[in-house]
Order: sequence, then C-alpha cells, then structure tokens
Amino acid sequence: MTWSEMQPLLAQACWDTLYMVGWSTLIAIVGGLPLGILLVLTDRGGLLQNTVANRVIGQIVNVARSMPFIILMVALMGFTRMITGTTIGREAAIVPLAVGAIPFFARLVETAVHEVDGGLVEAVQSMGGSTWTIVRKVLVPESLPSLISSATTTVVALIGYSAMAGTVGAGGLGDIAIRYGYQRFETGMMWITVAILAVVISLIQFAGDYSARRLRRRGGHSGAAPKLRLLKAGKPAKAEADQTA
Repeated sequence: MTWSEMQPLLAQACWDTLYMVGWSTLIAIVGGLPLGILLVLTDRGGLLQNTVANRVIGQIVNVARSMPFIILMVALMGFTRMITGTTIGREAAIVPLAVGAIPFFARLVETAVHEVDGGLVEAVQSMGGSTWTIVRKVLVPESLPSLISSATTTVVALIGYSAMAGTVGAGGLGDIAIRYGYQRFETGMMWITVAILAVVISLIQFAGDYSARRLRRRGGHSGAAPKLRLLKAGKPAKAEADQTA
C-alpha cells in the first residue's frame, strides 16, 4: 500500500480516535469529578461523613474499574444501542469508553483531593463556610495540579481503550491496525499507526505535565495566599465579636 493510499485512511482514523477520546474524556470529567469529591466528603472524618454511602459508592467504583474494557463493551451493548441506536461506530464507542473512564477518574480525583491541606478546610469551616463553599473555594483549586495530572492519565488510558474499541468496529487507529496491519498483513501501516499513537500520547502527556508543573510553581510562590485571604476574610467577623463583647 502506497503512502497516498494510507494518508486518507490515517487522517480519518486519527480524527475518529480524537473524537472518541475527546467526548469520553469530557463525560468522564463531568461524571468522575463530583463522584471522586463525594467519596472524599463521605469518608471517615469527611464533611459529609456517611460510612454506608461511602462503602456503597466505593464498591460500585471498584467493580466498574476492575472490569476489562473489552468485556465492558459487550456488557453495555444493550445500553449503548438504547443511547445511540447502534453498537458500531465512533458514537457507539463513546458510551463504554465514558462508562469505563468515570470510575477510573473518580479514584484519581479522590486521591488528589485527599492531598489538600486540612488546615485550609478547618479555616473555612471556622468562618461558617458551607460544604459547597469548601469544595468550590478550597478542595478543587488546591488540588487542581493533581487533577490535571489525573485527567492526563485518564486521556492516555482512553487512547488505549479506543484502540481496543477499534477491534469491534468503532473505527479509529485501532481499527486501522487490525484491519490493515493484522488481517491484510500491511506491516508498514501497523507500524505507522503505532508511531502515531506514541506521538499523540507523548504530546498529551507533555502538555498535561507542563500545565500541572506550572500550576504547582504558581502555588509554590503564592502558597500562603489562600491562608492569607482566609485570615483577612476572618478579621471583620473577629472585630465584630470583640465589639459585641
């Protein structure tokens, strides 16, 4: 197969892969971020401590994470057909990709949020801050570098999942590698596909690491800023209490 014949196939395959990974990543973040934060809030000592709810959610996440992706695709075929009207193609592949990525990202979010300094949470609590305020003003901003790293890890994992989805007619680079590299013995096409995947993953990993590193440096230079703002916010309340006394 000549390069002129490969080029349109590879271009379409790259677009299909990016399409599947992009949408499934967005859905995974929208679903996994609140789920991971909920795991932290309902944990022992959390703001919404609920041992039963935490264990139930944790078990669901663990079961979903432990299921091999190829089995998950087959198990969700009925649900996928109900959502998209088909079980073949890139739109159909987004459903199992997103369902598999949500619990994966949720656990990474849980780990990232657990790293937040408890002193900041206690400071906001002492000023009467609600749980939503703590989540929005402390937990998410302070764990943002780790959340970006978690999202990067999720995207890389989804690229690998999308390649597996290509084996069941989802399209993308995995489909090209199977149809041409394996079934038609086009070794050149297969290695070009592998090279493209390696480059894409490297670029995504570099971008994620760079963004997380920049945020950590910014936080390092102004790490006391959140605490300072909290203390400043608390001064009027303290002064008012002194006057009342």
